[in-house]
Amino acid sequence: MRIGLLSYRSKPHCGGQGVYVRYLSRGLVELGHEVEVFSGQPYPEELDPRVKLTKVPSLDMFGGPDFPRRVRWQEFRDRYDWLEYLTTKTGTFAEPLAFTYRIAHLMRARAADFDVIHDNQSLGYGLLSLKRRGIPLVATLHHPISRDRRVELSAAPLRKKYGVARWYGFVRMQARVARRMPMLIGVSDVASADAVADFKLPPGRFRVVPLGVDVDVFRPVADRVPGRIVAVASADRPLKGVAYLLDAVAKLRVDHPVELQLVSALEPGGATERRIAELGLQDCVTVRTGLTDAELAALLGSAEIMCVPSLYEGFSLPTVEGLACGTPIVASRAGALPEVIGDAGVLVEPGDAGALVTALDALLRSPAERARLSAAGRARAEEKYSWLSVARATVEAYSDAIREGKVA
Repeated sequence: MRIGLLSYRSKPHCGGQGVYVRYLSRGLVELGHEVEVFSGQPYPEELDPRVKLTKVPSLDMFGGPDFPRRVRWQEFRDRYDWLEYLTTKTGTFAEPLAFTYRIAHLMRARAADFDVIHDNQSLGYGLLSLKRRGIPLVATLHHPISRDRRVELSAAPLRKKYGVARWYGFVRMQARVARRMPMLIGVSDVASADAVADFKLPPGRFRVVPLGVDVDVFRPVADRVPGRIVAVASADRPLKGVAYLLDAVAKLRVDHPVELQLVSALEPGGATERRIAELGLQDCVTVRTGLTDAELAALLGSAEIMCVPSLYEGFSLPTVEGLACGTPIVASRAGALPEVIGDAGVLVEPGDAGALVTALDALLRSPAERARLSAAGRARAEEKYSWLSVARATVEAYSDAIREGKVA
């Protein structure tokens, strides 16, 4: 099968989308299929050499320390650059929209090269032109971004609510495009059901295919650092609940010599940095970013506990990576986290720092319970979350889309 895999940004450090593209494409070629990845910036790293990469350049307005960055007029190449620039200037995140229009333009000459096109969370209007050409089209929706918008609007002060609403203006587009997609892949039952509710999709639209983990890279290590807690999250986003974890760490350190390893790219002077300073946690919180898979696996494996304090997750790849490393997990009972973790972790109510303190304190005091959860987590990762099984299930969705005439 000839597969075109679309992703408006694909570098793993930008989140789960990049990890998904790398490992799904590898699994697909392992099964004997031809895969070409079409990606906007930042581009993917460490793709399998059998996977072809076609770069789809953008203005990359969020690629520098100051964003959106200033763009010189000499950088404009075509109308899609102007679309990206002007949409961004209105305050709306423009990458999914502009990327899919660039793809639509490219596919005028390339459509016959593929048996199926697979979109990774873009859900931009440009995909509808592929529908009109009769190209079999499948899209993965990791979770409805409407959930992010809801939490951030609730957390934003009144003076910033309009700006937050503008930023998430692309969510309406994604809902409209999703309603025109006869074949959608969801990564969990919860995320799929939430997308059906939020985007007003017909029941039965989703094929649920959980994400995977490389259990050869993410594996238990011999020694763990006493008192080390690790969290992997976009910490400045209210949805990730890191503020509650920081509050919990401030209380835990009274009775335990804890340290928090926070894997996140923080906004300088942003909410997380300010909260760390307010709580006086500079000496026990270390912020890490730009880690390779091997470095992240080593860090996860070195911790006594992984904490996932999110207010919502459609799946959570870092959680599965923690399971594979045999790291005991304390997580919020939110979104798909109970579905992903099963009985291999401790669940608490979301947004409750006190509940986090209680659960973390109990685990820090119980080596036996940590050992039990460690073994259960590793077993769950090995049994349920193989990237090769993800690829096989995804190919089944492709085949159904082609065979049943489900073209988007």
